Amino acid sequence: MKTKPTVLDLFSGCGGLSYGFIEAGFDVVAGLDHDAPSLDTFELNHSTSKTLLVDLFDKSAIKNIISALEGKKIDVVVGGPPCQGFSLTGPRNFDDKRNTLYLSFISVVKELRPKAFLIENVPGLAMMYDGKVKDEIIKRFTKLGYNVNYKILTAADYGVPQIRKRVFFVGILKELGTFDFPKPTHNPENYITASQAISDLPPRAKEFGIENDSYKLPPKTNYQIQMRRKSDMLHNHVASAHTELIKSIIMQVPDGGNYKDLPKGIGSNRKFNEAWTRYNSKKPSKTIDTGHRNHFHYKYNRIPTVRENARLQSFPDTFIFTGTRTNQNRQVGNAVPPLLASIIGKQLLKYLSKK
Repeated sequence: MKTKPTVLDLFSGCGGLSYGFIEAGFDVVAGLDHDAPSLDTFELNHSTSKTLLVDLFDKSAIKNIISALEGKKIDVVVGGPPCQGFSLTGPRNFDDKRNTLYLSFISVVKELRPKAFLIENVPGLAMMYDGKVKDEIIKRFTKLGYNVNYKILTAADYGVPQIRKRVFFVGILKELGTFDFPKPTHNPENYITASQAISDLPPRAKEFGIENDSYKLPPKTNYQIQMRRKSDMLHNHVASAHTELIKSIIMQVPDGGNYKDLPKGIGSNRKFNEAWTRYNSKKPSKTIDTGHRNHFHYKYNRIPTVRENARLQSFPDTFIFTGTRTNQNRQVGNAVPPLLASIIGKQLLKYLSKK
């Protein structure tokens, strides 16, 4: 039996990136994060992987990571280190302590010398300071012996029912070549829409506190069949209790509309692009964020449930989120869509199999 390439997931969150890489044929050795509720979800859904609660701001973190691996060889390091420090320090001071999380990622790669690494982040990182931050990241990994390629990917182009743009950096050891990103599988003519993703889920989600439910309708689309594979119970489909006032406002926003469609004087305290926005039933959803208080179901007068947004992120229904609903929403919003991660992972396997 062929040995699967091993993965270490830094900043793993609940494990969307790891889940996709497992689906692609990798062995995720461990998920590391500083958020305990996210790691609880990771552990529940990645039974063969270790979890390590670690703060990479801590100077001893890397030593602890190496110790936890117990000498296991790591083929790929993946993760999405936060980039807030760059906006404060600028490109000329990359080594500022506020950039510790990025520097720690680089240090882990330097220490473990995997065959490849992957970094995911918001697309603005690629343009920050006229691209100087992006150039510095590439330069540092190039010095470590990697060919680095980057690209801003739109999740909907790969079958995820969500217009989510993120930048990905993929580096592989120079002797293995240069990574080419996978070609899109979808385009605006055949994007998976919000309706195609979640229309089979019960219209009246269970009340708060009831995390398990049954399916009331059969799957209606191939995507729904894919998401329901091996699932005989519906989890995390819990409704929020809105006031009658909020319901009355949501009711006035049409399918695909936002606050601009409300009568004058209503919703005036939330005038920004994402405010009072209904998902469009005939298009992929907006980017799933960590709060979900600004977006509404395309048909029902409520915010989407955790399960609905998980579907829009391409998490299968067998993936169960734990913790408070606030924690669950944050876990979903921070994750890399597993379907996109799987496609990137399968592409990366082609390079790792060369040697």
